[in-house]
Amino acid sequence: MLRLACFILLCLTILPLVQAAPAKRNITEKDLFDFVWIGSPQISPDGARVAYVRVTVNEKKDGYDTSIWMVPTAADEAPRQLTSGPRDTGPRWSPDGKWIVFSRASEKEGKKQPPQLCLLPMSGGDAFVFTDLPKGAGNPNWSPDGKSIVFTSSSNPEDLAKQARKKKLEEEAKKIAQATVSPGPNEKKEGGRAVEEEHESDVHVITRAVYRDDEEGYLDPKRPDHLWLVSAPRSADEKVEPRQLTNGRFNEGNPLWSNDGAQIYFASWHVDEPYYELPKTEVYVVPAQGGAAKLLTTVPLGVRSFALSPDGKRVAFIAAVNEPVNSFTQTDLWTLDLTENAKPINLTTNFDFDAGDSVFGDNAAPRGFGRNTPVWSADWKSIFEIYAKEGRTQLASFDATHGVATDLTQGNQAVTRFSAAADAKKFVYLASTPTRINDLFCIEQSGAQPRQLTHSNDALFSQLNLTEPEEIWYESFDGKRIQAWVQKPPGFDPTKKYPLILDIHGGPHAAYGYIFEHEFQWMAAKGYIVLYPNPRGSTSYGQAFGNIIQYKYPGDDFKDLMAGVDEAVRRGGVRGRGRAARHRGLGDLVVYGRLHPLPAELVQDSAFQG
Repeated sequence: MLRLACFILLCLTILPLVQAAPAKRNITEKDLFDFVWIGSPQISPDGARVAYVRVTVNEKKDGYDTSIWMVPTAADEAPRQLTSGPRDTGPRWSPDGKWIVFSRASEKEGKKQPPQLCLLPMSGGDAFVFTDLPKGAGNPNWSPDGKSIVFTSSSNPEDLAKQARKKKLEEEAKKIAQATVSPGPNEKKEGGRAVEEEHESDVHVITRAVYRDDEEGYLDPKRPDHLWLVSAPRSADEKVEPRQLTNGRFNEGNPLWSNDGAQIYFASWHVDEPYYELPKTEVYVVPAQGGAAKLLTTVPLGVRSFALSPDGKRVAFIAAVNEPVNSFTQTDLWTLDLTENAKPINLTTNFDFDAGDSVFGDNAAPRGFGRNTPVWSADWKSIFEIYAKEGRTQLASFDATHGVATDLTQGNQAVTRFSAAADAKKFVYLASTPTRINDLFCIEQSGAQPRQLTHSNDALFSQLNLTEPEEIWYESFDGKRIQAWVQKPPGFDPTKKYPLILDIHGGPHAAYGYIFEHEFQWMAAKGYIVLYPNPRGSTSYGQAFGNIIQYKYPGDDFKDLMAGVDEAVRRGGVRGRGRAARHRGLGDLVVYGRLHPLPAELVQDSAFQG
C-alpha cells in the first residue's frame, strides 16, 4: 500500500508539469519579427572573449537595431550587452585587448547622421564617439602598438569647410543670450541667435553609367573614400583630430598596417569608370607619418580583404581570375609578395571548390554582417578560410605553399563568418543549419569538439515545428548528378499526397544548401513539399559544373530542374503524375523562382497557363 501511495503521489506531482508543456506550432511569416541575428564576430587577441553584433527588428521604425555584445569562449556564461545601440556595428579589438573600436550612427533632429568611430574601454565605462567627420568614418584598423587607428571616410575639403563654418556660427550664437530678430526661412534658432544654414541642393547630375547602389542610394564620384589616421584617445575628455592620409579622385580601401607600424598598405584602382573593364587591384603603400603613396604592383584580379603574413612580407586574399572571361569563375585563395611588380600566386588552382564563399540562405544578418579575412597561422605554413562544397560551407586550413585543404569544421552546416585569436590557435565561427539561423561556436586547432557559445533563437524555435530537409541526389538527362533537398511539412504523413513547390534559386551562380531558409520552412508549414535543387550552373560543385551553362542559359539547367520534379514524384507523397517526357499532367506543381527566367517552352506549355 505504501508503494502504491508513493506512486500515486509521484503521478500527481509530475502530471501538472507534463500538461504545462506548451504545444508546438507551425512557423509563420510574423516570426521574422522575433528573429535574432549575429554578425561580425571578433575574438579577442587572447582568445578569451568574443565581441559581435546583435541584430533585432525594430517594428516601430520599420528597420533594425544593432548593438555590440560579448560572450566568453570558455565559461558557460550568457552573452551580455556592451553598447546601447541602436546602430552600433563593426567591433574591432585593440592589440592588447583593452579597447574595442566600432562604428556608431545616430540621429539628430530626426535625421540619420553618418556613422562615426566610437571607443569602448573593456575595463569599464561608457563608450564614447571620437570622430566628427561630415560624411562619417568606417572600416577602422588598429596600429600594431594600439596607439593609432586608420580608417576610411569620403569627407572632402568642401565638406570640412562647411562644417567649420557651421560650428563657428554655433559658437558665436552661444555667446549671445537673447536673439534680437526672429529666424528667417533658411535659419534655425540656436543659443538665442538665428544661425543661417547653408542650403545643399538635392539635384543630382548624372555623369556616369553606374550612379546608384543597393542600400547606398546615389553614388557620389566627387566624394571617393580615402584613408584617414587618428590617435586613439584614452577617455572621452581627450580630444583628437583625424588627419587625411591620402587624396585624389579614386576610392581607396583595405588599409593594412606593416608590422612595424611605419607604413600602411591599401588597395585602389585608378580608373574613373572601372565597370567597363575587367576587375583589377592596385596595391599602394603610404608612410603612416604622411607623404606620397607609392604603387607597388597591379594585380589582374578583383581582390577582397588583405591579410598580412606574420613576417610582414606577403598578403593573402580571395579573388577570381579574370581571363578567360566566363559566365562563372570560382574564387581561389591567393598570396602576393609586398614588393614592386610582384605577381600573385594561386594556392588553390587544384582545389576545385569555392574558396572564401558560402552557400546562401535568406537569413544572414540584415545589418552588420561584416566580412571575412583570411588568417595566417603563426608559423606562416597555413592560411585559414571558409569554402563551399556540395551544399555545405566549412572552415579549413589551407597549406600556404600547395593549397591542400584540411577541414577544421564538419557536418551539415554553413560556416559563414569566422575570426581567430592572435596566435591563430583558437577560432570562433558563425554556423547556420536548416533549423538554426546562426550561432557562435568556438573551436581550437587541438581538435577538441566545438563549443556552442550562443543560443540566440532557442527560446523561439523551441515553440516551432521546424523540419529537417532530406538531401537527395538524382541523375539528369545526360547522366550528371544533381543535388537537391526536399522540405516536408511538419507531421508529414507518407500515406497522404501533398502539393509540390519547386523553388529555383537565382544568380544563377549560387547554391542552396545546409543553411536556414525561413521561406522553405514557412512553405512547408503551409502544407507544401518544397523541392530546392542546385542545377548545373550552381556553385560549390567545381568550375566546370558552374560554368557549363555559359551561352546555354536557360536550357539544360531547366532539364535538371524538371528531372528533380520527376524524382520527387517518384519518391512519393507528391500530388500529381510527374513529367515523364513532357511537362503535362503536373497536378499541383508550383514553380517559384528567385530571379530565374523560365524557358519559353515552359511558359508556353498549357500546363502552366493561367
